[in-house]
Amino acid sequence: MSSSQPEHASAPIAPAGGAFDAQVNGYAGLDFNQDDVNGDALHACCQRLIDDGVAGILATVITERIELMTHRISRLAQLRERDRLVRSVIRGVHVEGPFLNPAPGYRGAHPEDAIRPADPEAMRALIDAGGGLVRLVTLAPEQDAGCKVTRWLADRGVVVSAGHTDASLDRLSAAVDAGLSMFTHLGNGCPATLPRHDNIVQRALALRDRLWLCFIADGVHVPFFALRNYLDLAGIDRAIVVTDAMAAAGHGPGRFRIGRWDLVVGEDLAVRSPDGSHLVGSAMTMRQARDNLNRHLDLDTDRIDRLTRINPLKALGLPSASQGTL
Repeated sequence: MSSSQPEHASAPIAPAGGAFDAQVNGYAGLDFNQDDVNGDALHACCQRLIDDGVAGILATVITERIELMTHRISRLAQLRERDRLVRSVIRGVHVEGPFLNPAPGYRGAHPEDAIRPADPEAMRALIDAGGGLVRLVTLAPEQDAGCKVTRWLADRGVVVSAGHTDASLDRLSAAVDAGLSMFTHLGNGCPATLPRHDNIVQRALALRDRLWLCFIADGVHVPFFALRNYLDLAGIDRAIVVTDAMAAAGHGPGRFRIGRWDLVVGEDLAVRSPDGSHLVGSAMTMRQARDNLNRHLDLDTDRIDRLTRINPLKALGLPSASQGTL
């Protein structure tokens, strides 16, 4: 449906019972972090998500200059309002950045020159751009002096997640006290080499009874044996599986672009920087993630459904979909 065409009451909507993915940077060739997203492409992207068993997502906008981020958020919100199917699939926006740890390894694919300390006015601009659509913000607690932005967001019903962070246990605990309730793609957004014991993974796990812990279940971002350990420790009732999908999802191996990056998708569907030095998202679909949880972790349908649908909706305070299967 063209963005200029009126929608029809009979337009299809996402079916109940499908998965919910809280971290989708793009899909089926469309990058949510481009400046010229159009209505037809967004509609086709959402239809592909439905075809692949996903009933809802948070469209993820990553670190850039504030004016570009606000433009991209506003553009998604405007296009969503014009298309009933898009409204049914895109349940909100996930703002990942720009208040992240700028150190190599921790910043991951986020451009260093756009990363900045948390700023209430900048945060307000990002929230206002979505017109109420921003549901989740990922930030590094050490970038949020006095937890002011965390508290401001939590007071307004926006879920705050730690990510791309090396916050100390005390700093992370203080952020939780201020309203932080989630951890973004645990085991990623950090260097490949960490201190043996006191590291951000262990600190997040130490607060597992107070945080929703999110994981990318492709076997590359977190090896399956490690993911099993994390789920055993955190418990199925406190864990969430996301894809961290980008534009290549649904297409397979090749070269793609997200934000500023020209990226390489391997046979394992992990997305890497051109030099192969670090991961930059995934080309995995949620159907593949669910299959991985069954085949590699021996999880049954009920536990998979909790990780990929029930828990993310609960964590985000979104209405639960009707019971159903993919």
